Amino acid sequence: MRIKRVAALAAAATLALGMAACGGDSDEGTGAGSKSFAAGSTMEKLNKAQKIKIGTKFDQPGFGQKGLSGKPEGFDVEIAKIIVKELGIPEDKIEFVETPSKVREDKIVDGSVDLVAATYTINDKRKERIAFAGPYYEAGQNILVKKDNTTITGPDSFKDGTKKVCSVTGSTPAETIKTYVKDVATQLVLFDTYDKCRDALNGGQVDAVTTDNVILLGYIAKNEGSFKLAGDNFTKEPYGIGVKKEDTAFRTFINDTLEKAFADGSWKKAWDDTAGKFGAELGTAPTVNRY
Repeated sequence: MRIKRVAALAAAATLALGMAACGGDSDEGTGAGSKSFAAGSTMEKLNKAQKIKIGTKFDQPGFGQKGLSGKPEGFDVEIAKIIVKELGIPEDKIEFVETPSKVREDKIVDGSVDLVAATYTINDKRKERIAFAGPYYEAGQNILVKKDNTTITGPDSFKDGTKKVCSVTGSTPAETIKTYVKDVATQLVLFDTYDKCRDALNGGQVDAVTTDNVILLGYIAKNEGSFKLAGDNFTKEPYGIGVKKEDTAFRTFINDTLEKAFADGSWKKAWDDTAGKFGAELGTAPTVNRY
């Protein structure tokens, strides 16, 4: 009888432990019940909805490019996933929306997306319409040319008026390069994506492509032996997360999340798994701007 009683007690203890373990798994999940946010906040609304729309690029190797899976992959995408995890939303509930440079502010303002992570340089002009969390990375503008090009060594090479350079409509690099070209109308070619600029360079329609160095390094890595950088970076481009201008609470939440990612190693892992494979330096974690 004593043996049977001990066995019964052991079975009961095992069952209790199993139930406790199941309860623990539930608490640690990413469902709506596992996170608590201020009533009426964007964070609460997204958490309760258990879905989110994120604007990103689909054509930038290392940051946001559609992979074989049919979904965008890259550093921007991984940073967005870190934010989504903190919101308590499962990764498979993210809807990534292609967001070229020229429509980033529009998509935030009209509510087409909940946030934008798309090599989005923080600047005062954009702050007139939207707000930024971050930065989470600082890039620098550079120039991509064919491997055998010896006539372009930096932005000053366009001052003679003979060379064409391609960039993307609505981008900071497109505006910056205007100060270096002799004739904007004939020398600057604009498309809606950088893939089209790369194709134009390959086909000889332009002599160079200009955007941020990390994006260009992605093209170099994906087209081995075809391209190179011409000179050094000539600007600083702090990348931020775009949100609605008036949503201070959401911006603060994202800034807190970024600082947590800097500290716990998830930021560096996101880099190492994506853009870091192309040889670009991550550097030290930037200081977020809580304006």
